[in-house]
Amino acid sequence: MTYLDANAAEPLRPAARAAVAAALEETGNPASVHAAGRAARRILEGARERIAARFGGRPAELIFVSGGTEADALALHAFGAGRRIIIGATEHDAVRAAAPEATRLPVDRNGIADLDCLARLLGEGPPALVALMLANNETGVLHPIEEAAAIGRRFGAFLHVDAVAAAGRIAIDFAGLGATSLSISSHKLGGPAGAGALLIAPGAAGHFRPLIEGGGQERGRRGGTPPVAVIAGFAAAAEEEGAPALGRLRDQAERAAVGADAIVCGGGAPRLANTTSLALPGIKAETQVMALDLAGVAVSAGAACSSGKVSESHVLRAMGLGKLAGEAIRVSLPWTATGADIEHFASAYQSMARRLLRPAA
Repeated sequence: MTYLDANAAEPLRPAARAAVAAALEETGNPASVHAAGRAARRILEGARERIAARFGGRPAELIFVSGGTEADALALHAFGAGRRIIIGATEHDAVRAAAPEATRLPVDRNGIADLDCLARLLGEGPPALVALMLANNETGVLHPIEEAAAIGRRFGAFLHVDAVAAAGRIAIDFAGLGATSLSISSHKLGGPAGAGALLIAPGAAGHFRPLIEGGGQERGRRGGTPPVAVIAGFAAAAEEEGAPALGRLRDQAERAAVGADAIVCGGGAPRLANTTSLALPGIKAETQVMALDLAGVAVSAGAACSSGKVSESHVLRAMGLGKLAGEAIRVSLPWTATGADIEHFASAYQSMARRLLRPAA
């Protein structure tokens, strides 16, 4: 199997596997004051410091959660009270579900947020919370977050940034972005599933309200015993470097697909080096995913959270791509990707396109 669905989950990195195994040797609860508890606490706080340093945050303002979905939900709950909520039209379903009544900020045909519209929306009413992802999980398109944050400051708005797809693939400096909060997830970095983090700006702590109450964990910001071993793997994965050749391999895959009549969605915008959204006009995304799977290539149709219920992409629909929204697959290269993987994909894709676009009479 050629695995090209990294935006659903990256392969586990060896350093993360080793960190999990080592942490599993400890049996204490990090909230306990005895020696076993203190040992677990050292692992937890060490991971907090390492992850905060990696993404330009402060350890005291990093909250461990179960993953990206909870981090997004927590941010909207924590900072949305009493505020209008504005979210990008191409946001992940975790954000859309957390704020179903939110005003949608439109994007252009390449999927980039309309910042002139954002300024108009912010000027039309009371202070708002804006949610805008750093990189789209389906197309890889990057939003101009620093510019959005500057606009938000003019109108007293908070800004939450979903960086789940971007973390580990581009450099992220949370403090430099100027955002109020930022979410990341372990298994999108090559760590184990089951952990994520929400970074919050120091000046925003006074506005924070928890989503899950409990025994005072995470400085009272998120109840529940943290999964220490998983978090140890999260920290180890966060410190790993991305694969520098992914952009070249992604471009090679795109050339092969375009040669078979595919359209690159969002290809005119700055994007993550590992991600491409390929539409094959007239062929349903589900059909393409199944055909490639039978050929030994794992890709997806949109977000992994929608697996088993392949449907039209709200991301591509928001980009104004019409029927292509139901005819596109996502190809996302993992850190393990090789030239042989791309050659296999190219061969399988071209064979699939010939068969589906020009079936025998």
